[in-house]
Amino acid sequence: MVQGIMELLFDAAYLIFTFAVGVYLIAKGRSKFIKLFGIMAVVLSSGDAFHLIPRVYALLSTGIEANAFALGLGKLITSVTMTGFYVILYFILEMVWQPDKRTAWWSRIALIVLAAARVILCMFPQNEWFSGEGPLVWGIARNIPFALIGLGIIVICFLTAKKTADKSYVFMGIMVILSFGFYIPVVVLASTVPVIGTLMIPKTLAYVGVVVVGLVKHRKYIRTPSCDFAYARTSAPDDGEEE
Repeated sequence: MVQGIMELLFDAAYLIFTFAVGVYLIAKGRSKFIKLFGIMAVVLSSGDAFHLIPRVYALLSTGIEANAFALGLGKLITSVTMTGFYVILYFILEMVWQPDKRTAWWSRIALIVLAAARVILCMFPQNEWFSGEGPLVWGIARNIPFALIGLGIIVICFLTAKKTADKSYVFMGIMVILSFGFYIPVVVLASTVPVIGTLMIPKTLAYVGVVVVGLVKHRKYIRTPSCDFAYARTSAPDDGEEE
């Protein structure tokens, strides 16, 4: 019961904050750049809600095993929406990174192929989503393309930071590194060492860090429109300002 209450408080704060930030950025963002941050935050919180809400309900009521179907469905949905989270993050970074056409083309193709592979692997019945803990081999298999997407995003974050001299992209890269650093042990060990599952808390906070970058950039641009390279570069055409 104590675990359920603690998770309820944490998950409610996380979901409400992330969803509210997303809606705010979509409504108030003055460029596609910031609006995409908002969409990304809404996708993150909405997808995680399908897993976190049934989990809290299970902990506070009849238990995990009695709610295996709802939890499995939630995990499946979250696996797909997290893939969408990184796809959106790529396009946010591409706006600032601005690779040449050939590099952009190959990057997009690789992203689409890996994202499609991740989603297809998640759909295989061998994952046994609804039976509690599925086979470890399938947990690893479906996360290989996911990890490759994450590795690409990390590289692009640091390339973007180098190109723009903007440390916020270094911060984003570090947050993605941490998210996978906390997530991978859960995939591999959580079924045999349940306490490892607590690493999902710092993993979640790492995702919040990525979302907060969008909020900070939006607020910074409102105060001084010319101070932020990334936002000014993408919002000027929409706002009618000169670059």
